[in-house]
Amino acid sequence: MSETFVGAAFIEAKNLRKTYRVGKIEVQALRGISFSVQKGEFVSVVGPSGSGKSTLFYLLGGLTRADGGSVVLDGDDLAALSDAERTRMRKRKIGFVFQKFNLLPTLDARSNIQIAQEISRNGSGDPAHFNRITDLLGLAKRLHHRPAELSGGEQQRVALARALINKPAVVLADEPTGNLDSENSDIVLGMLRRSNQELGQTILMITHNPEAAKYADRIIHMRDGQIVEPEDDPQWVGR
Repeated sequence: MSETFVGAAFIEAKNLRKTYRVGKIEVQALRGISFSVQKGEFVSVVGPSGSGKSTLFYLLGGLTRADGGSVVLDGDDLAALSDAERTRMRKRKIGFVFQKFNLLPTLDARSNIQIAQEISRNGSGDPAHFNRITDLLGLAKRLHHRPAELSGGEQQRVALARALINKPAVVLADEPTGNLDSENSDIVLGMLRRSNQELGQTILMITHNPEAAKYADRIIHMRDGQIVEPEDDPQWVGR
């Protein structure tokens, strides 16, 4: 299956292609995939390592450019934007959650969250929203601790709070539970689900974990840089 379209698209990828070159070797990470995500939808993209999931994440977030095809996010054709325009678009519309947390080691948890507000020039933002997010993520008593003083699960919860603090239209999460135990995974996934349901945020989550993927409204299966039917995804057979 090469494409999946459902209703009016908030995110739309068409014939998306990306090839990496390592010396004389070419690796086709994406082989012309097309799909759409509706506004307010929670979609998981699943597949084994090397299926192209993370490449897709970087293209959808405007963090790198495709070799062919297009990505339109909330009306913005990313290929038509300059680097500066794509940076502004990310600040206004996207919250990113990375598997490796990407917290600043010299700042405490509160400052790691608030830096997203400063970068977006959102000032102090909404204090009530800050308190609600950090309370729901169980961080209220950990805000004065630096990353080295937090567990891996707490660090990922700080990273998620940072992604949600500016109420972005879309949250892109790349393996957000990849390094977490089951308890912290449930907290992170539950918060994504809650943000989707209560704030209407569009969520696209990359994961190799079928159990995590089930938190979504819809699941897109990838293999070898293409979208495939569930029965063609070995890790999904029998689930």
